[in-house]
Amino acid sequence: MFSFRQFLESKLNNWKQNAITVAAGNGKGPELNQLNNPNGLSINGKKNIFIADFWNHRIVDWKYNTKKGQIIAGGNGKGNRMDQLNNPTDVIVDQQNHSIIISDQGNRRVIQWFNQNQQILIENIHCYGLAMDKNGFLYVSDWNKNEVRRCKIGENNKGIIVAGGNGKGDKLNQLNNPTFIFVDEDQSVYVSDKDNHRVMKWIKDAKEGRIVAGGNGKEEGEIVIGGNGKGDQSNQLNCPRGLSFDDEGNLYVVDWGNYRIEKFEITL
Repeated sequence: MFSFRQFLESKLNNWKQNAITVAAGNGKGPELNQLNNPNGLSINGKKNIFIADFWNHRIVDWKYNTKKGQIIAGGNGKGNRMDQLNNPTDVIVDQQNHSIIISDQGNRRVIQWFNQNQQILIENIHCYGLAMDKNGFLYVSDWNKNEVRRCKIGENNKGIIVAGGNGKGDKLNQLNNPTFIFVDEDQSVYVSDKDNHRVMKWIKDAKEGRIVAGGNGKEEGEIVIGGNGKGDQSNQLNCPRGLSFDDEGNLYVVDWGNYRIEKFEITL
């Protein structure tokens, strides 16, 4: 797999500016070739795309080079039954256990889904984003408690706080509505700190984070895709949400406002 460290250290960090639509792009709707405000996504080794389809209350598996997705979780209307979801915001692939893990935000739970069998991993949590490290530890962002926790799947405990947890605020040891998260090979946690308008990095066992993007910091970012105004052309995005990479370093972006998933191919 294409690791985060390889991505940072490689010089292959440029992408074609015109994307390929690899999932949906047929307007907003409930059909299998449509999405309705997708949020998070995950890519497996076969380049299958797993999408948290927010307003359709389902998780869709979009296999490589196909025109339609397959519902693999939810899709039975909004609800709190074990076969239902309520505004899912993120999904990750647990390759070790051959399952997917879902942030079922509206039901305030995190669910593990094996084929058609489900189990609740965490209850009573306002979870938005999910991540998993190389050792199989699960990371969850709680936008209500303004914290990120690390948990061991199968152990009945709340885990430990690895970012935030000091109330809502803009200090370096605080977060304000954390959403998407990412964990690198050193177990450093990157947090999209939504209402502080910044991205934070918390190294393992740190007591406070460091601003790596936004937050009126000294450094400036570089536009790598988009930046051509709001729109639906192949070089434009409309309110992008989650992103992920495949094992070749191609970049996939949830184009929320255009109800599609865009693939930006890496340039060699």
